[in-house]
Amino acid sequence: MNPIAGRWCVLIPCLDEEAAIQSVIESVLALGVPVIVVDDGSDDRTAEIVAMLPVTLLRQERRGKGAALRRGFHEALRQGYDAVLTMDGDGQHQASDIPRIMAAAARHPGHIVIGARLLERDQQPKGRRRANAVADWGISCACAQPIADTQSGQRWYPRAALDLVDLPAENFVFEAAILIAASREKRLGVVSVPIASRYHGSFRPSHFRPVRDVTRITFYTIGRVFHYGDIMASYRRSRATPVVISSAAD
Repeated sequence: MNPIAGRWCVLIPCLDEEAAIQSVIESVLALGVPVIVVDDGSDDRTAEIVAMLPVTLLRQERRGKGAALRRGFHEALRQGYDAVLTMDGDGQHQASDIPRIMAAAARHPGHIVIGARLLERDQQPKGRRRANAVADWGISCACAQPIADTQSGQRWYPRAALDLVDLPAENFVFEAAILIAASREKRLGVVSVPIASRYHGSFRPSHFRPVRDVTRITFYTIGRVFHYGDIMASYRRSRATPVVISSAAD
């Protein structure tokens, strides 16, 4: 794995992930990476399973993914980490993709790196794919730069992005808010590393609800577009080709 300046950890927000959480965490620990897990009020054995592993476990009443990520970011900063790599706990994100994401982060310091689900896209449900395409279009415009897969939860956040931890956004809107504020206020670039779309197997149904959550994200994004102004210039910049890193040599 490429060396990265500073300390970093993996953050896993989770809700009712007893079927997959142990294997997800153990695969990350096998890379020698410290892990913070935020359990967002699970009703199953998720917290019990995580508590048996050598990780930092934080528990909270169910408040949504945004609140779980926010609490995890605060904990990472409290422990002195300079960057965080997030991934979901249901098995869709795999530790085997982390070395390529880290290679991209090493080659593009000061950028957010997204594990973009650009491979094996036929596995992705059509409704989800359409919802993601709408979100990509709008969020890229708000960011004034093109971004591949704005809805992926496997991301590398450098310290400048972590400084945005207290943005007033909740649930799945929080991840969009981080991208937009990091792009517009911190002037961070965004690069994407292709990963597989993994929707078959033992995954539990997604907590993401396309109609409800895309609507929330859309209203937030429209507000940000008008907030920053110069709408046509932002739109033109967002129509460029996204920066996609296909290998460590790119």
